[in-house]
Amino acid sequence: MLTENYNVIGVMSGTSLDGIDIAYINFKKTKSWKYEILFAKTYKYDKHWKNKLETSHYLRNNELEVLNVHYTELLASRINEFIQENSIREIDLIGSHGHTIFHQPSEGYTFQIGNIQDLANYLGKTVICDFRIGDILLGGQGAPLVPIGDLLLFKKYDACLNLGGFANISIKSRNEIIAYDICAVNTVFNFLSKKLKLEFDNEGLNARKGKLIKDLYCKLTDLKFYKLKPPKSLGIEWVKAEVFPLLKYFSTYPIFDLLHTYLIHVSEEIAKNLNQSNSTLITGGGAYNMFLIEQIRKYSSTELILPGKSLIDFKEALIFGFLGVLKYRDEINCLKSVTGSKIDHSSGKIFHP
Repeated sequence: MLTENYNVIGVMSGTSLDGIDIAYINFKKTKSWKYEILFAKTYKYDKHWKNKLETSHYLRNNELEVLNVHYTELLASRINEFIQENSIREIDLIGSHGHTIFHQPSEGYTFQIGNIQDLANYLGKTVICDFRIGDILLGGQGAPLVPIGDLLLFKKYDACLNLGGFANISIKSRNEIIAYDICAVNTVFNFLSKKLKLEFDNEGLNARKGKLIKDLYCKLTDLKFYKLKPPKSLGIEWVKAEVFPLLKYFSTYPIFDLLHTYLIHVSEEIAKNLNQSNSTLITGGGAYNMFLIEQIRKYSSTELILPGKSLIDFKEALIFGFLGVLKYRDEINCLKSVTGSKIDHSSGKIFHP
């Protein structure tokens, strides 16, 4: 029997490899859905796991199977740690994204590790996960998945912009929503910051020091992806094939200049996609990059709204918990207007211990 009140754990790991985001949320259904984030924490990846995940796309199939098992064990141990740290007793379900290794929707292929029966067995809880593959099988992009949450949980904003490994946006019009990936963000900033022996560019301070490399800026702006119409989504494969070679070609320039040029480039690309919106909610790690936010404001006329730290850091974990609730209720959690699939549908797999 369906209830209108759920205590849920939502779990997310993004391409920027910041760590595993875990949130404990209460969802209530009255006239509309309401949420409250009760506890939340990011469990950072150590050097061993960061290296494993960064190089995972080179693995053979049998090696990927082993990685999948080991990553699932890691995921389970972090979730259990989170449950114990916060003395959580009531858990209706766990909604987990897993960690993306491959995302090639044009080839009809996507693969996230940590989305196997073992996770439910280790935790002794119902787990709902592997949300992308069902949409791919229906001819969709398998991404973005967050927009149903933007539509039902964040109604008062015209648009929701996530600045994570990639920038993705949901834009609402009447009762419809379109959403898509705009460009790579922290995947590139973090890649360049490593060359300065830094994990990330804190507040964009190093990008702020740099100067524009006009030739690089022009080549970035000319990338074919930006000319495609939605639905469209990006994977790390695109960054490695299209962006990193350009950065390598201009590698004789100072890192500060490369950071500056890429930041100006993404600010303009993001702003182009915001100007039809009156208000835009911004979340994700890139929300802390003050230079990036300044530049988006410079190129865009929309009102940019930065919420509190809890929502900036854990909005995606929140929404993957919500996707789990909708799947559990057999309600639509994946929209054809967003992914390009044949139908709106309820995506994900349910594993019981």
